[in-house]
Amino acid sequence: MSMAACLSLCLWAGAEEDKRLAQATKTLDEVMGAADRSIPGDLFGKANCAIIIPGMKMGGFIFGGKYGRGFASCRNSAGGWSAPSAMRLENMAFGLQIGGSEVDIVMLVMSKKGMDRLLSTKFTMGADATGAAGPVGRSTTAQTDAALTADILSWSRARGVFGGITLTGGTMRPDGEANKGLYAGKEMDNREILNGKVAPPASAASFLAALAKHGGATAANK
Repeated sequence: MSMAACLSLCLWAGAEEDKRLAQATKTLDEVMGAADRSIPGDLFGKANCAIIIPGMKMGGFIFGGKYGRGFASCRNSAGGWSAPSAMRLENMAFGLQIGGSEVDIVMLVMSKKGMDRLLSTKFTMGADATGAAGPVGRSTTAQTDAALTADILSWSRARGVFGGITLTGGTMRPDGEANKGLYAGKEMDNREILNGKVAPPASAASFLAALAKHGGATAANK
């Protein structure tokens, strides 16, 4: 492939990832802005990492073998949020809201174990890391015992219907091709990105600002 063709392909891939990053930002802002249907802010403030999968495609009420693409970010040593790392959620098989053709998914990683799994090559929801449906509302007063001990809490939104959901059996892994697009064609290591060792691209500014707004701390990165 010629250098010109490679450059053109990288620019196209970068534009696609920038668009998906903007969708993830919009999803987070909309979910957190809902009057009585949001993720508890005090819970978000305790999360080690956040994962937003906008517009995961689905077919029918029960589906399997589908995948969604989104982004993860973890708190860095400065108290802010790391640059985003592209992620893929695959092979899900669970019931969702009737009638939805696609679903937005937000996950909060609450434990060190969950964060370690996110930094690994691949992990399975429910097997390598425990999951639970996240509580809904402005505070965690109605939180269940499962939510208190789970490694990862999850929420879904489809056609305006929002609520906690338990994700079981699906795999989460870094999306290497998407990261290449996001980081100007460079091969990026998921662990280094989420550990705050990679400078965020300019296109991530709004995403990091949304995380800082809803999850606390600042958007400053190393």
